[in-house]
Amino acid sequence: MAANTASTPSFSLTEALVQAVARLVDDAGVTRAPSHYDLETIFRRSGVLEFDPHRVSSAVKIGKHKRVREVLSGALDNGSDAGAKCVEMLIGNLRGHGGFIPAADNYCGDAAIAACIAAFNTEPVELTRDGQLRPRSLEGLTGRHLTDAIRSYVERARHGYSDSVLVAGTNKDLIEAVAGHVITEIFNSEPSGDFSTMLGQAFTALGLAAMTPKQEQGGLPGARDAMSVALYQLAIAVNRLRNKAGSGHGRPFLTDLTAAEVRAATEATGLVAGRLLDALEGTQ
Repeated sequence: MAANTASTPSFSLTEALVQAVARLVDDAGVTRAPSHYDLETIFRRSGVLEFDPHRVSSAVKIGKHKRVREVLSGALDNGSDAGAKCVEMLIGNLRGHGGFIPAADNYCGDAAIAACIAAFNTEPVELTRDGQLRPRSLEGLTGRHLTDAIRSYVERARHGYSDSVLVAGTNKDLIEAVAGHVITEIFNSEPSGDFSTMLGQAFTALGLAAMTPKQEQGGLPGARDAMSVALYQLAIAVNRLRNKAGSGHGRPFLTDLTAAEVRAATEATGLVAGRLLDALEGTQ
């Protein structure tokens, strides 16, 4: 296995992030999650509780927007690295409560989310529309950190977000990026060859069938092989569809495809890439 020497990508707390993240929890007039108890828990776990105006029992209680803003401002003014951890946990809590789902009761709102996405624009980490924090580039990541970063693309692709088909910092589509990662992890060598060759090598390295054997097995083993072969063929078909549609590498699907075709191809990409990642994690 390749050694895991990379550090987890991070971002710096800025004034823009302080203001934007505080807006995400603003529920004036309509109470929604996170609760004040949730906020206190996040402040404690992330190490910024000392900046919480509610830490003094006799202090006048303030709303969530102002409370978060004061805590993050305190962390920023004091150079506390815990401020960024607090932001990460707040966003995770909001995502878990449906804060980035437009139809959810806890939705943060279009404007607040757009402002927070923009506040991350100067950072090495980006905030996606559905509330995922992920590296803006995967360059330099290896091992477990790379697996986790690619996993964020897989989960979004499974839900039909076509912007996750191409992996930032690799100039590769998602399945190719995962196949290359598998080869590097299993063989500790740089992947080479065209898409189908790399994909076949990745399947073989993980013990997954890529081609139907001349002598097919029966029972459960045969069924497993059949499903694995179908996934390999699905990946080849999706890659062919992208190339025939004129997209190639470097940009997502073009308008030659219908919205339904793009969504199906995107979800198929997430399905295959996810199967490879799951199998890789089973070897670690």
